[in-house]
Amino acid sequence: MISHLPPGLIMIIAAIFLPFIPHFSRQIFMLAAIAFSAYGLFLGAGTHLVWNVLGFDLILYKADSLSLPFAIIFHLAAALNVIYSWHDRDWEQHCAALSYGGAAIAALHAGDLVSLFVWWEATAITSVFLILASGTERARKAAMRYLLFQVTSGVLLLAGAAVIASKTGDIRFTQMQLGNSATWLIFIAFGIKAAFPFLNGWLQDSYPEATPTGTVALSAFTTKLAIYALARGFPGTDALIWIGAAMTALPVFFAVIENDLRRVLAFSLNNQLGFMVVAVGVGTELAINGAVAHAFVHIIYKALLFMSMGAVLHQVGTIKASELGGLYKKMPFTMVCCVIGAMSISAFPLFSGFVAKSLTMSALGETGIVWAYFVLLFASAGVLEHSGIKIPYFAFFAHDSKIETTEAPIGMRIAMGIAAFLCVGIGVFPSFLYAILPYAIDYHPYDAGHVTSQMQLLIFATLAFAVLIRLRLYPPEVPSVVLNSDWFYRRLAPLVGIPILRFITAVWRVLLFQIRSFTIGIWDMFDQVMHSPLAGPTVCGKAVLIQVSLLALIFLILS
Repeated sequence: MISHLPPGLIMIIAAIFLPFIPHFSRQIFMLAAIAFSAYGLFLGAGTHLVWNVLGFDLILYKADSLSLPFAIIFHLAAALNVIYSWHDRDWEQHCAALSYGGAAIAALHAGDLVSLFVWWEATAITSVFLILASGTERARKAAMRYLLFQVTSGVLLLAGAAVIASKTGDIRFTQMQLGNSATWLIFIAFGIKAAFPFLNGWLQDSYPEATPTGTVALSAFTTKLAIYALARGFPGTDALIWIGAAMTALPVFFAVIENDLRRVLAFSLNNQLGFMVVAVGVGTELAINGAVAHAFVHIIYKALLFMSMGAVLHQVGTIKASELGGLYKKMPFTMVCCVIGAMSISAFPLFSGFVAKSLTMSALGETGIVWAYFVLLFASAGVLEHSGIKIPYFAFFAHDSKIETTEAPIGMRIAMGIAAFLCVGIGVFPSFLYAILPYAIDYHPYDAGHVTSQMQLLIFATLAFAVLIRLRLYPPEVPSVVLNSDWFYRRLAPLVGIPILRFITAVWRVLLFQIRSFTIGIWDMFDQVMHSPLAGPTVCGKAVLIQVSLLALIFLILS
């Protein structure tokens, strides 16, 4: 009977029992829960699971061709995270990761905006514990900022749903058009989780502060759930092309000068989301297929890169590029997996990124949006610079840091090996990926034009990096913190807000002092009257005066 529950919900229920299960059995139990949940994808028993509440139909489970590929890759990512964290005995992280993945999967199958809101907020509440698990003051502050953004996104989503319900009485989650306050609220809610420009600071702020295993889980679900929501709710929205183009280009500059390699990957994640947002904005069948395919492979190769950097952090204790180098001798397996992830994200032929990214580029070419095509072309070169070359170069090569270490735990290596295998397997046999895309597709990425143009881009970008390094013109890796849009609330807000708050506090204190002085003056006047010869032999207290005054006020109102 458990397999007939909606996918994702099984994982959330299973997470409740994790604290009571021994470590080794706990990992097996988690994999079994994920397997049962994935099995539910193909049963179809819950496709029409509807619950009527207050006259509204809450569609708890609705599956179609758009949700299926996201559901498959979410389950796979959850399983990889369990294997990767096999060495970790912290049951709190395991509970958070399993329920986080389950909430994201449940959100994929929400057929109405209210159900979507419930799981939308559940992903925020469960994922924040993966950041808090680091136990540092920086992680605690980043977690609070992260939670503020995520909860705000949910509030906006609920507000939009409430407006739609009051106007139409229909809360189904279907395609929407921008043009009224409700759809704009929902659009911004999706944009926060998708890390739109100026709404993206939470991503680079919080992901690098999570634990090595927590960051891998975070990279898979939240932002891809937002891409799914945009593809479901706003396909073909022209504004998304402009927004996505900015997302692809702007993070490149920050990633090049960033010293923390997990923050480099966070900027890179933002850049890759831009490709998917552009594809959703184009909105054609080929473009939507491109967005879904890109999200699918991105979860794998980005998880692989975060896993490799997490393995370095776990073994060495630092992930600063200025402190690393020469690790290829000590961690050769991790190095190979990192290079495979780097080649995948850079879209080298025969790797997964190539067969997915070319769909979006082809869709742009068909629609004739030339400016966006060239922006994405520039962004592709930037991806090679900061993720394809910088990450493996400064972590495993560059100068010899003289660090003494060994390979990562076996669970980490198995998870990285599986992800690396998938990166190559999808690149060599893309038909398996194309078969699960929302729309039927007859596309051949390995024609002469695609391969030649991509290889030219990759070769020239690699040569540019080599020349810049040789001439010492590449930005040096120095200990620093690069702020993005989080500057507005981490630096500007305190700079402006604290003086304003102090001024308001000072005014409030003066006001309270005046009120207190006025009150004392009134009671002094009453005391003088009550103790005067005119008061008579009986003197009433302050409590009696207050009661008499209130009684007189009541009589006055009633009259």
